[in-house]
Amino acid sequence: MKRRSFIRTAGSLAGGMTLGKDSFAAAALEMKEASTSFEGPIPTRQLGKTGERISIIGFPGNGLRYYNEKEAVEVLHKTVDQGVNLYDVSPRYGKDGECEIKMGRGLEGKRDRVFLASKTIMRDSIGAKAQLETSLKRLKTDHLDLYQMHNLQTLAEVEEAFGPGGVMELMLRAREEGKIKHIGFSAHTTLSALEAMNRFSYDTVMFPVSYMEHFAFGFGQAVLEKAQNQGTSVIGIKSTSGGAWPESVPKEQREGKWFRMIEEEPAIGMALRFALSQKSVLTTIPASSPISLERAIDVARSYKPVTAEELKALHEMAKTGESLFLEWQNRALNG
Repeated sequence: MKRRSFIRTAGSLAGGMTLGKDSFAAAALEMKEASTSFEGPIPTRQLGKTGERISIIGFPGNGLRYYNEKEAVEVLHKTVDQGVNLYDVSPRYGKDGECEIKMGRGLEGKRDRVFLASKTIMRDSIGAKAQLETSLKRLKTDHLDLYQMHNLQTLAEVEEAFGPGGVMELMLRAREEGKIKHIGFSAHTTLSALEAMNRFSYDTVMFPVSYMEHFAFGFGQAVLEKAQNQGTSVIGIKSTSGGAWPESVPKEQREGKWFRMIEEEPAIGMALRFALSQKSVLTTIPASSPISLERAIDVARSYKPVTAEELKALHEMAKTGESLFLEWQNRALNG
């Protein structure tokens, strides 16, 4: 996508929801959430046209760094039994791949009950192949249900991924070989996400779906619209972000968290319901802290779409924070 075209697209959405009289009620009615089944302990939605049923809350593999190995195995067993079936991880999570290693050990004997996803940060085919083989070994499996390009930010990265010797060559070959079943990517800028979606028909797009960013500058709406039109399922991330840390909060008080996490009720419930009520959203991965996961599972068990009153409350909450991704957007546009 050309820079000028992107600016027109983003500009038309920058205001987020219209905030006139009765606008919150109208917005709540207009949201086109994916069809949800309430048959299991946690509601599920269908992944595109695949027939795969995915829990509306996924397991944040990055959070395994907070547990020792014994605790990690216990929490993985517990969440599988609770009905969570999407387990997302990356070789970059934790030290020396520790989160993939812990997940592999924790899912032994339960592999057939989960939809297992990992990622590659590599943009070239050779590097991605090595990373995929390492992930399969760590995760103790012969295939991944979903393999994703990790953290696309710039047009140059997308160009490299799809160029000669790029990572997409590996992904297509690995799918033919049965080492991966579905192909997706994660991104943190609209610019890179839309360009990647112009190049290929993905099964999933992992992208921030956040009330904070939505009300700040309409962030992500163009991606959700395009996913809806393409029949691509969106995996929401950063849904419980309270925005960027104010400069007044010293780093030592941030507890190692790179953004403010919304963890208390009723705010966390409203934030998650906002994300899950958006068109084309399949599921959302909660923040990596143990308490966020526990409370997200509780929200999922009694899930209902976001209400007009909750939208109004979230709009007020958004006024107290700062965008996490506006700076990333600007860097991508200028880079």
